[in-house]
Amino acid sequence: MRNRIISLIRQSCSDKEKFIELEGIYELYEQLQYGANIKEMAVFLGDWLHKKYEVDNIKFSLYNLQQDKTTVILKKGDDFFLDGEFSFYFIINTHTENNAVVSFCAKDEQQYRIINGKRDILESAFFQISPILQNGIMKKYHVEASSLDSVTHVYSRKYLIEHIHKITSLSNKEDKTIILMMVGIDRFKAVIDEFDYDIGDKVLVELAKVIFGNIKDFDIVARVTGDEFLIALMDRPDIKDAEETAQKIIEEFAQVEVEVDEEKGQVLKKTCCVGISEYPKDSDDIDQVLKNADMFLYEAKNKGRSSYAVYIKEDESSIDLF
Repeated sequence: MRNRIISLIRQSCSDKEKFIELEGIYELYEQLQYGANIKEMAVFLGDWLHKKYEVDNIKFSLYNLQQDKTTVILKKGDDFFLDGEFSFYFIINTHTENNAVVSFCAKDEQQYRIINGKRDILESAFFQISPILQNGIMKKYHVEASSLDSVTHVYSRKYLIEHIHKITSLSNKEDKTIILMMVGIDRFKAVIDEFDYDIGDKVLVELAKVIFGNIKDFDIVARVTGDEFLIALMDRPDIKDAEETAQKIIEEFAQVEVEVDEEKGQVLKKTCCVGISEYPKDSDDIDQVLKNADMFLYEAKNKGRSSYAVYIKEDESSIDLF
């Protein structure tokens, strides 16, 4: 492959068409260097294929060899098969268990012949940009490893602390309300004591699923302690919306059955409580709003299981945290 790019460089000295093709490859190379993440790089690559070869149907996927799992990063146009009549695909090898597959499909036989006639150019292009895409893939998995909770795959406490002030900065500029909800499982320690940590992890995963099923795409979820999750509801119109969300989470989680013993058919049901505080209404200090939500989670637990409590300043002094 190295010889092909060298040959293309030599040909470009006397062949104007080859020079234009080579120039296009390096334009793509330069653009990809400014990609902030692998998703943005995939978009740049899709735009380049459309501009150069009028490709409308493209898919950029990451494939985990160890887990036999495919994650689609970008998909444009109609569905197609990798081994389809008019399909092309290129593999970006990272020399780890995570590789990328860039595939696209011509719309008809005529377009297929045109693109196939440029296969050497395309292979040279992918050879040239592979190191950048490799770095983007490695960066994605490094960021996820450091920012996601390994059990529930929601954001970690570390990520939340690093980014929550950026969230409030955006809120201040756009005059938006952010509502923080602290969700905690009732008597979670009893699960560990009676069963084990594996069952505890199953309970946490199920709660995370319920939370994700009741929030919007731009809301943020983080696991902040062993059994507590923090939800940042972005740009909510009023506190009533947060209360409705909290009630749905409480009701749905109470119905979840966690399998404890498959042979005996034994299942476990748990409940949760929620504390709610609003930024900037309750405080213009997001750290204080976080403390409010945590404090009123315990107020909710003092009421009993499957409860929620909305922060009220006057109630601070009456809360029993123990």
